[in-house]
Amino acid sequence: MKSNTKSITQRKASEAEMKARFECLQDSLTERGRRLFAGSEALAFGYGGIAAASRATGLSHQTVRRGLQECQQIESGVAPVLEPHRSRRPGGGRKRLTVKHPQLLPTLKELLESTTRGDPESPLLWTARSQRNLVAAMKEKGYSLSKHTLAKLLQELGYSLQGNNKRLEGAQHPDRNAQFEHINETVRRQLEVGEPAISVDTKKKELMGAYKNTGRELVPKGHPEPVNVHDFPDDEMGKAIPYGVYDLGENEAWVSVGVSHDTAEFAVETIHWWYKQLGQALYPNASSLLIMADSGGSNGYRLRLWKVQLQALADQFRFPITVCHLPPGTSKWNKIEHRLFSFITQNWRGKPLVTHQVIVELIAATSTRTGLKVYSHLDERIYATGQRISDKQLATVNLEPDAWHGEWNYTIYPNDETNHES
Repeated sequence: MKSNTKSITQRKASEAEMKARFECLQDSLTERGRRLFAGSEALAFGYGGIAAASRATGLSHQTVRRGLQECQQIESGVAPVLEPHRSRRPGGGRKRLTVKHPQLLPTLKELLESTTRGDPESPLLWTARSQRNLVAAMKEKGYSLSKHTLAKLLQELGYSLQGNNKRLEGAQHPDRNAQFEHINETVRRQLEVGEPAISVDTKKKELMGAYKNTGRELVPKGHPEPVNVHDFPDDEMGKAIPYGVYDLGENEAWVSVGVSHDTAEFAVETIHWWYKQLGQALYPNASSLLIMADSGGSNGYRLRLWKVQLQALADQFRFPITVCHLPPGTSKWNKIEHRLFSFITQNWRGKPLVTHQVIVELIAATSTRTGLKVYSHLDERIYATGQRISDKQLATVNLEPDAWHGEWNYTIYPNDETNHES
């Protein structure tokens, strides 16, 4: 009994030593190297060696037995010759599903074709079906697949999950690119001489009240802020209309939050607020102003009220105002969109815009790593809609069209001949 106990103790010690040796070497061993190591250890261990090697290395009994057989074959000189980079003979291992089931890929492709979008000739396609639905559909056709296997098959077929890509802009004006080049050169010259250049536009109108706002913010777990189930407008609360002015040279912005209507009068009044609060101090010796605007909306190039209001502003500033409109259908390229409005949207994500003052404070709290500063105020004036500008009123606008697309590019001078001549 005593000698038997000693034998068990020795076996446990040998197994522990085997495990220690394997842990030292396993990171540098190939699949075949691990197999041969376990087999050689099993041979040296003697009776019960396969079980001991399996426990010490974590390899299956079958793998250890195969390694032992290979060791014996090497010892007798009849072992198969393998290439250095191979761990198994050619043809070994589990067969690919597509080899075992030749109709697997054609069946999956046929299933996808009914929901495929995009150009069939494209090397990358996308499908509207979810992987879970595809797994269930393939099971109905007799193929049991996991989501992981399905994902690899979809990749092999050239599919991937993708969202929509906003690229279709409709009809493009033939002078679109040339107008952008004209705007860039005009802005460059304006900034080069230290004169103000601004980009203006209206941000999306926002519903006021406890409405869901896209995005998420950190709050105590399980306590999300409750908002209305439906986004029906509240007539009493109304909407907020943010109109922005972005200074291209100083990376500063002014946003007026209107409560009534997005009109040309509101737009020009916001530009006036920017100049009084920021521009006048930044450009004390300004002799001109360049405005970059969209082609439509409250600052559209066809809008008579826009030009009449700018004339009043030029008369007050006592210097000319030059306007360059972006070509039709290209409002997303306006600098204010991605230098100001995108960061405002990020800043108030996940926060219900319950009052106008909340919107003003969230806008004013917007900043970026590049030093963007934003100032905001609430404009409670009521701006009338439907104002008609007669030909006589329009004739009072001291407007000089540019030689290049004068409908898009023009300068409004103060109504003072001496100032115009100078």
